[in-house]
Amino acid sequence: MPKECRDVIMRNIKIILEYDGTRYHGWQRQANMITIQQVLEESIGTITQEAIRVIGSGRTDAGVHAVNQVANFKTGSKIEVKNLLKGINSLLPYDIVIKEVVDVNAAFHARYDTRSKVYFYQIYNRPVRSALYRHYAWYIREPLDMEMMREAAALLKGTFDFSSFCASKCGIKNHVRKVMNIDIEMNGRCMINIYIEADGFLKYMVRNIVGALVDVGKGKLSSLDLIGILEAKDRKRASITAPACGLFLKEVRY
Repeated sequence: MPKECRDVIMRNIKIILEYDGTRYHGWQRQANMITIQQVLEESIGTITQEAIRVIGSGRTDAGVHAVNQVANFKTGSKIEVKNLLKGINSLLPYDIVIKEVVDVNAAFHARYDTRSKVYFYQIYNRPVRSALYRHYAWYIREPLDMEMMREAAALLKGTFDFSSFCASKCGIKNHVRKVMNIDIEMNGRCMINIYIEADGFLKYMVRNIVGALVDVGKGKLSSLDLIGILEAKDRKRASITAPACGLFLKEVRY
């Protein structure tokens, strides 16, 4: 091995980024489809002149957004973090931006070190639709009973098998997750925000929970019905999946 190769010291770089997921087929690289991971790896690799692999805290689905997604990558580049931030952002498209770049311990892993994640879901609830929020909220015309939704949401806090709220082809055998908190707030007169923190999320889990809570808010389901759905461990018993456009990854906690 050439001496110059042996002398390269690999750095572990942590990044915090936000993105509008509207144009992308989710986080993870996919053949013949543009993804957040692909765009990041190509942009970072151009700056560092290396083949880069970016590890995200988790996969967001097609159309889902992030306020504070966390990722890390290894590099032999000696470029200062402030210049990495400027350089990478100069190559990223308008709907992806890196907010922070820091050197971290070599052992840090954006996915495996995660303790919990917080997502929020936006519902635009008024008689007339919005032209501005069409990519960032689920538009629901009928008025929703927020108190009923809050009562039902509280029943989902705790450690449960969330099979009824997992995608039908989830691909994961263990469906047990711990939901630490669920809050439902009215932001202004029309926007309802549902915040969910858990130690992990199954595919479509947040969107399926939101779909059920909306049915509670419409009076189609009761809190007792929601418990029955949870205990059934059967996706066919649950409500529709809320659209991706209203979902945001808010925070990753370590």
